[in-house]
Amino acid sequence: MKPSTVSAVPHLNFRGQARKALDFYQAVFGGELMAMSYRDFGQVTNEAEADQLIWGQVASESGFRVMAYDVPSHTPYDPGQNAFMVAVEAKTPEEASALWHKLAEDATVIVPLAPTQWSPMFGMLKDSFGVSWSLSVARSEG
Repeated sequence: MKPSTVSAVPHLNFRGQARKALDFYQAVFGGELMAMSYRDFGQVTNEAEADQLIWGQVASESGFRVMAYDVPSHTPYDPGQNAFMVAVEAKTPEEASALWHKLAEDATVIVPLAPTQWSPMFGMLKDSFGVSWSLSVARSEG
């Protein structure tokens, strides 16, 4: 069977904080940040929001990717409660711990990062942008 080339990428919606959130995620995961504003796309409906993001992405060589945009004020926006979580699976406890310590800046820890029955390391937190994250280490086969 031919390997799949399909991948899923979290696309996070914000109200005026997308650029700041992507800057933060780039600082945590590294990689390239690409960002296009409503002005860049010629889609300005409110001059006060012209420099907010119509699309942005952080993509790292490790394979981490996240997209984001700012929901314009003329569009209803309710981030919901516990509507989604971004799950990151690291290869080693050291890698998970390094990411955890960066993401945990100004975050609310839901489950402290620690060994569990199902993973060498697992933790959950809600970052300063209200995004819930789970970090774990892949259990080695065999």
